[in-house]
Amino acid sequence: MSFMEDESSESGRAGRTRMESYFFSCELSSQVPFYTFQGDEDEDVEHYLDIRTVCLGTGAKEESNVVEVTALNHRGKKVSVPVANLHVSCLPMVSMGEFEVKAPVTFRLKSGTGPVCVSGFHLVAFEDDTDSEVSEDLEEIDDDIIPIKPAKKKQKL
Repeated sequence: MSFMEDESSESGRAGRTRMESYFFSCELSSQVPFYTFQGDEDEDVEHYLDIRTVCLGTGAKEESNVVEVTALNHRGKKVSVPVANLHVSCLPMVSMGEFEVKAPVTFRLKSGTGPVCVSGFHLVAFEDDTDSEVSEDLEEIDDDIIPIKPAKKKQKL
């Protein structure tokens, strides 16, 4: 899946960002209590996780399973937040809506033995440089166009 999105840069000029999305899933258990997702260290690419569901897997015990997410906040500081408290008999699944976090992200099974499945989409944002030349050409054409003035109405005597 791929789509284009307009964004304005710090310089005030509009730029184009191309987004691709891929299905993402990981399973947490007592054997694997945490999972860290980290994107490539490319300058022109940003990685996000759009978490959709957190649910208990097959064979989960009658216990409380707390899932915690650790990511950077808007100030660049690491923050850990419990996002789901799952239990077989009362809450086996939580829908997160479109809970989007920027990579790197760590999921941790804070309590319980699981298995717990975390799923959603891996979003990759690319800066699209090919459109910048086209937009510059369009701006030059816009400058050359002479505006059309409306015709004057004749008054009846």
